[in-house]
Amino acid sequence: MRTSMDGWGSGLLGVIIFSGSLPATRIAVADFSPMFLTSARAVIAALLGAALLFALRQPRPSRGDLASLVIIALGVVVGFPLLTALALQYITSAHSIVFIGLLPLATAVFGVLRGGERPKPLFWLFSGIGSATVVGFALNSGAEISLVGDLLMVAAVIVCGLGYAEGAKLSRTLGGWQVISWALVLSLPAMGVVMLFSLPGTLEGVEGRAWAGLAYVSIFSMLIGFVFWYRGLALGGIAAVGQLQLLQPFFGLLLAAWLLHEKVSPLMIVTTLAIVLCVAGARKFAR
Repeated sequence: MRTSMDGWGSGLLGVIIFSGSLPATRIAVADFSPMFLTSARAVIAALLGAALLFALRQPRPSRGDLASLVIIALGVVVGFPLLTALALQYITSAHSIVFIGLLPLATAVFGVLRGGERPKPLFWLFSGIGSATVVGFALNSGAEISLVGDLLMVAAVIVCGLGYAEGAKLSRTLGGWQVISWALVLSLPAMGVVMLFSLPGTLEGVEGRAWAGLAYVSIFSMLIGFVFWYRGLALGGIAAVGQLQLLQPFFGLLLAAWLLHEKVSPLMIVTTLAIVLCVAGARKFAR
């Protein structure tokens, strides 16, 4: 019981930290290209992670862990940050946050495929209704709709769910912060090259808020948030603790309205609530 509660508490801290990711990314892409932002945040977080691993003298992962670390790196170090940064060139952060309501479903699905969990049949019914709700929202958002942006967000959710489930599985043996740190280190050479080639010609016009956005997604979204999140998933279960992501759209919508002065339409709120109810129903039958 104690372990489960620790997992929920750790997972909630991770969700709160992740809630600022999309608004911070939206701020940063105003002055940085999506490719530079994705690579720079990975490089900064990788250097911090490498310093932690070295300072605490952590053993290297085994050869059998490398495949999982590659999946994690492609999913949460490269895939999700790049796809969301690209999507936010077409849609607002408030609009994109609605899609984050699908992350619990994606995480649970990959928990089945990669973690060996077996939800009950009614789980898939609620999952299908939730997915249909998101599609309906995308098709009925009027002027806010962007097919490119919406498809990029769907792809981001899929790769992120895979990275979450794979990281949670590996965290059971390697440790939560060690998993994300090694995944970052593994991606450092490639991301370092991409960062150099995508470096802006001049940094004179970059505003302070863009630097602040880059700092947030590098330190908190890319590293600290995963320390709590992977620990929570490992202790409390992938499908169960993964449902805490239901809170992320609410936190994110509030941040988008407060920081970016973006309009949060009634349709967005209703859709998010509907997704929450659907994934909550799926959670009930996740085991």
